[in-house]
Amino acid sequence: MFEQTFKNIDDVLWKEAGCTTELDYTEQTSWILFLKYLDDLEQGRAMEAELVGKPYAFIIDDDHRWTKWAAPKKADGSFDHDHALTGDDLIDYVNRQLFPYLQGFRQRATGPDTIEYKIGEIFSEIKNRFQSGYSLRDALELVDELRFQSQKEKHELSHLYEAKIKNMGNAGRNGGEYYTPRPLIRAMIQVTKPKIGERIYDGALGSGGFLCEAYEYLRQGELTTSQLKLLQTKTFYGKEKKSLAYVIATMNMILHGIDAPNIVHTNTLAENLSDIQDKDRFDVILANPPFGGKERPEVQQNFPIKTGETAFLFLQHFIKHLKAGGRAAIVIKNTFLSNSDGASRALRQELLESCNLHTVLDCPGGTFLGAGVKTVVLFFEKGKPTRQVWYYQLDPGRNMGKTNALNDNDLKEFVDLQATFAESEKSWSVDVAGIDRGSFDLSVKNPNKVEEEALREPQDIIAEISAIDLESAGILEDIRGLL
Repeated sequence: MFEQTFKNIDDVLWKEAGCTTELDYTEQTSWILFLKYLDDLEQGRAMEAELVGKPYAFIIDDDHRWTKWAAPKKADGSFDHDHALTGDDLIDYVNRQLFPYLQGFRQRATGPDTIEYKIGEIFSEIKNRFQSGYSLRDALELVDELRFQSQKEKHELSHLYEAKIKNMGNAGRNGGEYYTPRPLIRAMIQVTKPKIGERIYDGALGSGGFLCEAYEYLRQGELTTSQLKLLQTKTFYGKEKKSLAYVIATMNMILHGIDAPNIVHTNTLAENLSDIQDKDRFDVILANPPFGGKERPEVQQNFPIKTGETAFLFLQHFIKHLKAGGRAAIVIKNTFLSNSDGASRALRQELLESCNLHTVLDCPGGTFLGAGVKTVVLFFEKGKPTRQVWYYQLDPGRNMGKTNALNDNDLKEFVDLQATFAESEKSWSVDVAGIDRGSFDLSVKNPNKVEEEALREPQDIIAEISAIDLESAGILEDIRGLL
């Protein structure tokens, strides 16, 4: 229903000089979508209040409401072009009046868990990149066609927004930073099995894919009003350092049905692990932390195992934030399993001794489009040491890429076999008692895979070619004799 509208918005952005990348397209679509969503939400709440004879106090004041500046209407409901700002007047209004007003909500809000605070956060972190007021006017009129009233409408918009995030993730070499393949996320959720009433956390939030998919997983079936409220308010928690990702995650979660997400714009790794209390811990942690980055020495001081590698700091953060008995599924580069440096070895030892690392999923190259590293997913439970690790080597039987992306069927066997830790050509178990205590090497070494024949020496190959040539020459002589 809304797909063509999204395409038309992209066409407008493509022609806009201030927007040059998929990241810009997603950012600019996000803030406009957010304000339209907010207006629909407020109009719905005002109607509900009117039906029961109660007053409703609008969050956005009359002068800055969507229906005043973005989409003014005539009495008959048609668009009022006479009163709609456009050109330089529109750009001037958005930059000098609208954004400063919306940014002020961060100071005016009663607390960080309110939608008012989220409004202030979002508009303090992004800026309007439209340079042409005529392009912005076109985009506003297109977004005004979208409706957020019903769950069906929100569901369709969330799928279209996910597609936009995926395109953004595929753009450029940092794709994996913005987008984790949803089939992989769903498999991670199916293995960790979150339940209603548990608190779920992602400290490297990105576009919010893990929390959105966990919400979809827990929304299945008939839920009571109290269960739905629990999902809305006290289930999903996240932290994100980058401004654009924070804004996109907020919009993504809202479109999936979580009106005021418990997510914070902060550097997760700036938190000192020694300050963590039991109230700060979670039942389930799902994450794909950034790897390859480097953190400054003062940040490293927050961790018992000092290292500049962001992914290794995040792993310590996640272990510390798990409750006893809590479950985690964390994506990490596969070299973590075998790196010989002191930090990697110490972290593997910590993981094996404080948690039950029960499963390692080995992902093929190309799983993350735009990211050149191979990854594994670590599944562990906190509170008891590891006795045995079950490995699964994912092999979809094709080269992964944009046209051959990972799908749910690729991961079905993994999820099925993991339930009983069954052995197969692609899966096997390793007893931790047999692991070298000096290196704690956890490398993926499939004992069921037939090793490829070793490459032969060059002189052996040359000798075989000469023999074949001699044989061919003899056959040719025989043929000539028959002619």
